Amino acid sequence: MTRTVRPPGRRGLRVAALLAVVGTVLACLAGYGVRGTARAADGGAVCRVAWTADQWPGGFTAQVSVTNLGPAVSGWELGWTFGAGQRVTSAWNARVSQSGAAVTAGSLDYNGTLATGAAASFGFQGTWSGANPAPADFTFNGVSCAGGSGGSPTPSGPPPGSPSPTPSGGTPTPSGGTPTPGCGGAVVCSGFEDQTGSAPSGDWTVAAPDCAGSGKATVDTSVAHSGSRSVRVDGAAGYCNHVFVATTKDVSAVGPVVYGRVWVRHTTPLPAAHIAMLTLADARDGGRDLRMGGQNGALQWNRQSDDATLPAQSPAGVALSTPLPTGRWVCLRFAVDTTRQSMDTWLDDQQIAGLHVDGSPTQDVDAQWLSRTTAPRPTTFRLGWESYGTGDDTLWYDDVALGSTPQSC
Repeated sequence: MTRTVRPPGRRGLRVAALLAVVGTVLACLAGYGVRGTARAADGGAVCRVAWTADQWPGGFTAQVSVTNLGPAVSGWELGWTFGAGQRVTSAWNARVSQSGAAVTAGSLDYNGTLATGAAASFGFQGTWSGANPAPADFTFNGVSCAGGSGGSPTPSGPPPGSPSPTPSGGTPTPSGGTPTPGCGGAVVCSGFEDQTGSAPSGDWTVAAPDCAGSGKATVDTSVAHSGSRSVRVDGAAGYCNHVFVATTKDVSAVGPVVYGRVWVRHTTPLPAAHIAMLTLADARDGGRDLRMGGQNGALQWNRQSDDATLPAQSPAGVALSTPLPTGRWVCLRFAVDTTRQSMDTWLDDQQIAGLHVDGSPTQDVDAQWLSRTTAPRPTTFRLGWESYGTGDDTLWYDDVALGSTPQSC
């Protein structure tokens, strides 16, 4: 549930009314999204915060977007107070610290500059027990988002003494960012509208790097997410039944974070057996693939070199992922950091908790994945079907992008 909370304009009632409304809204929020707008005493809003949480017993992730409604800033710090003992365990796209119930999230060097009306996004994972209400008392650079406690925010950098991100753990480097409309100058940007025949050509070629089976990849003019064309992959069951369309463009210099977006439509629910739908050859792992696909009915990443999975294929790990919906177009986005082990994946703009790597091992999520400490360096981008046992599917791919900036759905 998403709701915009606007306090009344009368100064004498503003604070009391706001707390009453927010209290009512938060009573039904566990695991849902909340959007709050607080207004300053002069009627102008200092900032706007969008808070979307996904929770499971004992844990949760939150995706937070803060919009600067005051003067431009060159750095920002968002503060809030947890009201039910929640604890932050890891974060991405911001430097997050907690002291007691008070939490602060500070900008990093790549997302600190915010013009008036501009927004920055970050996320974190945490724990809870008993209740998990969303916060209601945000501050922006030390000024209450409700205003009246020190005037407009002033430009500021990261908090004094805050450590800078390093390649050896801690806060992940960008894995969400502010998505760019369209393809935003991505190296790969294709709706396959340039394809003129039934066989992929030009910027795309059919590939089966490990072994070929009976699967087929063709240009389809009857099903498309946008425009009039897509790529259709008829994936067949059976061990090593591989077929892909691969970009012919050089993606080896994309980074430091590799951002991808794929619109995909598939027919059959993900099987219990391991399959892959997207692969990225890793130059730092002997050219072996990072593979996005599924196992036990849910989305996963798999590493070809050691068969590590993200999340772990325990019942708890699989529960932190999600099935891939069938019979409709869905948007898959991912981010792979080339400077450290940091990854994220979104389905229809919802971050998947089980597909998050932040450098700190989390049981049932990335503990196995982090057995390899070297950050990947993708050099290829392939879309298709890779079967390792039972399971076949018909898939369509469209409006794909791969580049150095976040992509939107």
